[in-house]
Amino acid sequence: MTTRRALHWVFKIGDRAQSVNFLRHLGMKVLRHEEFKEGCDASCNGPYQGRWSKTMIGYGVEDTNFVLELTYNYGIDKYELGNDFLGLHIESSDVFAAAKEEVTGNGSKMLESPDGYLFHLENKNASSGGPVAGITLASTNIQATVSFWSEILGLTVFDQSETSATLGIDQSQAYVKFVHQAEINHAKAYGRVAFSVPISVLADAEKLAIEKGFTILTPFVTLKTDGKADVSVVIFSDPDGYEICFVGDEGFRDLSQFDPEGSNLLDKAIDEDKSNEWFAKKGKSKSSA
Repeated sequence: MTTRRALHWVFKIGDRAQSVNFLRHLGMKVLRHEEFKEGCDASCNGPYQGRWSKTMIGYGVEDTNFVLELTYNYGIDKYELGNDFLGLHIESSDVFAAAKEEVTGNGSKMLESPDGYLFHLENKNASSGGPVAGITLASTNIQATVSFWSEILGLTVFDQSETSATLGIDQSQAYVKFVHQAEINHAKAYGRVAFSVPISVLADAEKLAIEKGFTILTPFVTLKTDGKADVSVVIFSDPDGYEICFVGDEGFRDLSQFDPEGSNLLDKAIDEDKSNEWFAKKGKSKSSA
């Protein structure tokens, strides 16, 4: 059993219903859904302390697929986009064929989610790790990025040039590609990438990062979820300020089990979220972040 895994990318979403419909249109399924009354101790929902929800959605169970985590903070309908996230890559001939968008010059199709995030569709057969092949992020210094992600986080460098680099745990799992960019603005919509590791690795990786002078956003902490497994995490910040979550594999495997009621729970939450209707009646609008 692989205990080091690429898990998911976190999107902050402002319109939960439209975002979910967009991803369902791409063939993704809701894997589990949770509602929270207050902010997360590891800032899972960003720097917000109010009510929020987390929806895991993807093409297969989290044990074997790289999936998406949709973070919805009640009362916020829009997040300022930065220039850090350059796209999510999906390799699937079926998803490619179903998309009505025109083919671009490099043979792919590019879609934009309701929140402005880019999705690149490739006309290829999905790998054993599922259709989500990887993500692309900007980097102001490729060598500094590679050093951190390989030496501190332990990822393998698949390829590297002066202007780009691709890393991952192994070739069967989702990759993280970096492309050089002069400046990076994470703005308010910044995401987070998560990996699972043996719980024994968490403290060692945190210690090494501190010794090398890197920032730890959330020191080792154990997060509790009612009725589910506790999970231990450490949140790192790389040289460009990207958030990376290392989570103990043992607890996360239990926590991340597919919930057959997840889709119904999400749809119920959307139906019960009357805030848009309330604000419309009062002649007000929801806030942006």
